[in-house]
Amino acid sequence: MEALAFSPAHITGFFEILDEQLEPSLKGSRGAGICLSKGVKTYVNIKKSSSPELKISLNGKVLKSNQFTKFIINSFLPKNSENYYIFVNYDVQVPIGSGFGTSGASALSLSLALNEALGLGLSKIEVANIAHKAEIAFKTGLGTVIAETYGGFEVRVKPGAPGIGEVKRIPINDDYSIICLSFGPIYTKAMLSNNTLRNLINEAGKGLVDRFILKPSPENFMILSREFSDSLNIYTNKLKKILKKIDDYGFKFSMAMVGETIFSIARTNEVEEIVKVFHEIIGKNNRMIVCSIDKEGARIL
Repeated sequence: MEALAFSPAHITGFFEILDEQLEPSLKGSRGAGICLSKGVKTYVNIKKSSSPELKISLNGKVLKSNQFTKFIINSFLPKNSENYYIFVNYDVQVPIGSGFGTSGASALSLSLALNEALGLGLSKIEVANIAHKAEIAFKTGLGTVIAETYGGFEVRVKPGAPGIGEVKRIPINDDYSIICLSFGPIYTKAMLSNNTLRNLINEAGKGLVDRFILKPSPENFMILSREFSDSLNIYTNKLKKILKKIDDYGFKFSMAMVGETIFSIARTNEVEEIVKVFHEIIGKNNRMIVCSIDKEGARIL
């Protein structure tokens, strides 16, 4: 019993926290973002065994323990089920913890792969609901899973898990690419647990979804995203300096929520020039990500 699934990574430009409900499937966010052609591929191999055993690998390195993965697996295995040897391999194609929604993509791709390998026959929405609950339980995200489930350029107008929350897809042609510069993680759990920061996020995000819906374009998305990140002002000194320099060249970048990462949805014919600018600012390096937009959402491969 084996399966391979993929979930796109996702960048949130702006959002509001809406997690006051007790039921996890009702918790979530309102906001807008975009899915990347890069993301997380998760392979699972399941065999009957005399005793339960779980082996987890992340980008080729064995993880001794991962409660997040165990939580999801236990959500799919029936109680008092047979013993299984389960091997999970995460292939994460973007920086972890850096504003690319890797926790949601890992949860979603693992859930899809488990459903397929175990032959459970759950719908994509039912599977994604389990992934959403894992994110809520571990405070690794709020609206990432629902966005990655559908893919594309989206605005989340109603909070909640897939099937409960509401997402509107924004048409976007193939003339756009995503370009990012990433330096490291900012951990979402710390943000979602900080009441002062939560209040600041909701104050900064108030009304942005409605303003975006009135003019749902990539350009307006970048304007509102930058307004949001400037209001939060949680930039590291490094990001502040780079944003100031890239502003001087006339390109609109913002901070990925939440990580030490800046991003833009740029015209494809502008990407080469932007790359040259980044090389001038920080030299040639492997911190740049250039990719297309994923319009399919999470899926079995």
